[in-house]
Amino acid sequence: MARRRARGRRAAGTPVERLRAICLALPEATEKIAWGEPTWRVRGKLFAQLDDHHHGADHLAVWLPSGLGEQEAMIFTDPARFFRPPYVGQRGWVGVRIDRRPSWTQVAALVERAYRQVAPPSLLESLATAPAPGRQRRKSNAKTRRGTR
Repeated sequence: MARRRARGRRAAGTPVERLRAICLALPEATEKIAWGEPTWRVRGKLFAQLDDHHHGADHLAVWLPSGLGEQEAMIFTDPARFFRPPYVGQRGWVGVRIDRRPSWTQVAALVERAYRQVAPPSLLESLATAPAPGRQRRKSNAKTRRGTR
């Protein structure tokens, strides 16, 4: 059983590399160093910020804008994974720990949700047709499929 699990996992980079790949997979997303940390933006608007033990904190996390009421619900549901970040927490942003074996599918979904809050409508239309960040489409092999039928 352990062998099956290991085979199914993707080659993992560091948490920061995985977060970067998720963020930069979104349309027109860019990375900019601000306040000594990587931040990710779309057309100049911030949608994600790395928290690499900010001011001595005991975590590696990403800060994301969240919808009305979502921050409180996430923190209440899982306070070990979610927290109210300094500076932006009072405006509804949520901190998401990425140093404790996070669900990268969940992280990708939360990043996409944050992106949708700040991206212009024209980019949201292109997002609807793009593969979700953090997930890769498999290339089909038509010969193999035809040969097995």
